Amino acid sequence: MRVEFGGRPAAPLRPFVTGYTGFDLWGFEPGVHVGTPAHTLTAVMTFGEPLEIEVPTEMNGPSGSYPSMASGLMTRAISIRHGGRQRGIKLSLTPLGARVVYGVPAGALVDTVVPLPDVLGNLWPELETRIGEATTWPRRFEILDDVLARAVAGTVRTRTRALDVRPEVAETWNRLVAAHGQARVSDLANELGWSRRHLSARFREEFGLTPKTLARILRFEHAVRLVSAGGTPAWAELSTAAGYADQAHLVRDWRSFTGRTPTSWFTGDVLVDGRSHG
Repeated sequence: MRVEFGGRPAAPLRPFVTGYTGFDLWGFEPGVHVGTPAHTLTAVMTFGEPLEIEVPTEMNGPSGSYPSMASGLMTRAISIRHGGRQRGIKLSLTPLGARVVYGVPAGALVDTVVPLPDVLGNLWPELETRIGEATTWPRRFEILDDVLARAVAGTVRTRTRALDVRPEVAETWNRLVAAHGQARVSDLANELGWSRRHLSARFREEFGLTPKTLARILRFEHAVRLVSAGGTPAWAELSTAAGYADQAHLVRDWRSFTGRTPTSWFTGDVLVDGRSHG
């Protein structure tokens, strides 16, 4: 069985942290969960069993046990082995959240997995202690609000360059996200008065990805949400709904991002308990 407890960050944090998810998984056979690419950065703290993560050779970071972890924007899936029992809390950060909370642009962490203390720095000892002492999910979310809000306030108060993202680059990101990756990058560049090459270069400096790669991730991410919410999929119809030209393009991206076909991923990662583990 899997039980999830969702939490929405306090209003001042929402431009930087999109959500908290407490999870409690038990009673499964040992298996492998695929952590798929998304347009947010992920941080996880576990209670009890650590995460056993296999990091693809194309990515940065060692495979092994992570009691807590942080990952950047990813263009490849990671494999997370579990023994049938897993409990912890997941944070989803925006790219601007990486700048404010971790102190580095999202591009510095693309395709990277690291222990969470490595990027939280001085925040980590307090956060680990207080979360470990908390006994309810609402209280854990309150602690995250408190610690992260002080990090954000400190960044704003010291007027560091952490918030300096070129408006044209931020606008391109926001437009692609709003369109689930179905906006044309050349059209966005023309509206900004930039060449597509110049936009792609500035975008990659900030996020570590080109706009075209982000668009692919967003279409894939949208397809994953549709699959997870809709039961056994009709892949051709789902391809159209997610913005793919045809089913072959969806299958190509699914293989590229996960190393599996859509059907193989669905059977192994969704049907285990009737819903997605993502």
